[in-house]
Amino acid sequence: MSFQGRTALVIGATSGIGRATAIAFAKAGANVIASGLGAQEGQDLVDEILAMKTVGALFVEADVTREQEIEKVLADGESQFGRIHAAVNNAGIECAYGPVYERTAEEFDRIIAVNLRGVFFGLRHEIPHMLRHGGGAIVNTASQAGLTGLANVAIYTASKHGVVGLTKSTALELARSNIRVNAVAPGPIDTGLLHRMVDGMVPLDAIAEQVPMGRIAHPDEVAEAILWLCSDAASYVTGHTLAVDGGMTVP
Repeated sequence: MSFQGRTALVIGATSGIGRATAIAFAKAGANVIASGLGAQEGQDLVDEILAMKTVGALFVEADVTREQEIEKVLADGESQFGRIHAAVNNAGIECAYGPVYERTAEEFDRIIAVNLRGVFFGLRHEIPHMLRHGGGAIVNTASQAGLTGLANVAIYTASKHGVVGLTKSTALELARSNIRVNAVAPGPIDTGLLHRMVDGMVPLDAIAEQVPMGRIAHPDEVAEAILWLCSDAASYVTGHTLAVDGGMTVP
């Protein structure tokens, strides 16, 4: 899974799965364009990558709900590194834990804006770039909640089902354009998002008990799956949502 001489874009790279993915790309030899919220977190990530002294790195702060900021990420990345070979649309937020009737319209709009429309904005600007440069690979971060129903996180679940559908349709549109589009569907991962979502209402030990493998995963485990989907090893894989969930969606 070498990405030597290639460039990877990771949107939503300042924490959790996105940060782990950016570092994994760098370790695999790729220059990294990282984007997300948090200038200091972004600079810390770039410093860590540059300390490897083998690849380049660029951070562009951006809010995925603002299309012009995503457009700037692509423009700045292309200006510095030229062609982008792989793109990961990972930005996402959680919803408050509880029944859907207790959620507000404002919560719904915010979650859909980040988790679904943010992926759309990424695709909207990544695809023309890849078409101009002869192809590429895109991975969108969905969730176990994009493959099953999960009680008490209904809006989040709806947004991730949307990501899965968007991934499938986009993959079909691009199947003969040398651009592959896939998704990952993480189960419980030890990230700030999981901790904020349950916020003490459900003990993490209880969540781990529900996983057939009996544990919560580390972000690096999802990052490796993302790299595989972006690699030449997955050259015949498109439109697929890869569950990285310890068996949660098997029953």
